[in-house]
Amino acid sequence: MEADGFLSRRTSVETPSVDSRVSGAAAGAEFRWLGGRLLDATGGFVGSLSPRMAGEQDFSPVLLRATPETSISVEPEIDYEGLPQGAATSTHMLAGAVAGIMEHCLMYPVDCVKTRMQSLHPEPGARYRNVMDALRQIVRTEGVWRPIRGVNVLAVGAGPAHALYFACYEKIKFTLSDAIHPGTNSHFANGVAGCMATVLHDATMNPAEVVKQRMQMFNSPYRGVLDCVGSLLRHDGPAAFYRSYTTQLTMNIPFQALHFMTYEYLQELLNPHRQYNPSSHVVSGALAGALAAAATTPLDVCKTLLNTQEAQTIHVIQAEAAAAGAVGAAAATGSRHISGLGEAFRTVYRMGGMPAFFKGVQARIIYQMPSTAISWSVYEFFKYIITKRQHERRLRGDRDGDK
Repeated sequence: MEADGFLSRRTSVETPSVDSRVSGAAAGAEFRWLGGRLLDATGGFVGSLSPRMAGEQDFSPVLLRATPETSISVEPEIDYEGLPQGAATSTHMLAGAVAGIMEHCLMYPVDCVKTRMQSLHPEPGARYRNVMDALRQIVRTEGVWRPIRGVNVLAVGAGPAHALYFACYEKIKFTLSDAIHPGTNSHFANGVAGCMATVLHDATMNPAEVVKQRMQMFNSPYRGVLDCVGSLLRHDGPAAFYRSYTTQLTMNIPFQALHFMTYEYLQELLNPHRQYNPSSHVVSGALAGALAAAATTPLDVCKTLLNTQEAQTIHVIQAEAAAAGAVGAAAATGSRHISGLGEAFRTVYRMGGMPAFFKGVQARIIYQMPSTAISWSVYEFFKYIITKRQHERRLRGDRDGDK
């Protein structure tokens, strides 16, 4: 096909729309098409293309090889961002699962510190000045393996959770973007896709989060993951695994909306052609993660309280209620559990005022920046590799079919 001087996938050098200098240098030569211009092997300008018609489909960058028969065969390069149209959902799920497991496992020691620093009433042995001080104290007093205790349950949860997360995000993002602004990126679509992906992710991940945070607490009474799961089922029932789910969603929906919109915006600035560019994925992921983490720290503190049901905090609240002689309040708070986002907010404020909502913010940002950088760079890498292999298989199939 040829329209208004635009090269089709196979064309002759005598095509009128191509500068006549191309035909003079055609035999045995090699050309590249860059920004509407034809360059020879040395980078010299040898031809140009007129603008495409309105509504005409964009073409990928191509490599032009001239043959002695004066025809130029055009081999399209890998359409990296064309993956959603050319690959199964399993591609996104595989790349997402690997990214999620690597992200959570590599950053698990910092996540352990974050959980402890968000404690509203820490024990004397669990009071830390900063992240490095916390890691040193934990290793010195509890052993070298203590910062990664419970990482196995998180790895089991992170795989399927992130597989659903990225597959859902990519599908909804491209569907909404095409409906709102065909052929362009839509920040609204990115935000909505991030929110919907979070609902699936958290439904899968929440039980693992509960067990993980209970294992991370100072003087955790559980011998291991199975002991923790069994104890929760015996004493609290299955509902214990989803006690913080609404709070998790309340935190993660704005977190992921802000995260995805910031990431896609930074990609437009740093990687406008949307090619595989590891440095842009790392920088965009880190900055997006830091901004979203700082903004949602108060909700993360409430989520940690609901997951851990901190015994010292509950005891202090009960003692204060009893000392005040507030029978009704004591009855209300005398239960063994803190439930619901509203009660979590009231408890956090009661224990430390407004500063308590930002406990562990430094650890959260330090954890989230490399986490999102790792997640995006690993995801984009595996997406690129899988796309490349699918492209090569298609080319081999086409060549076999031509024979």
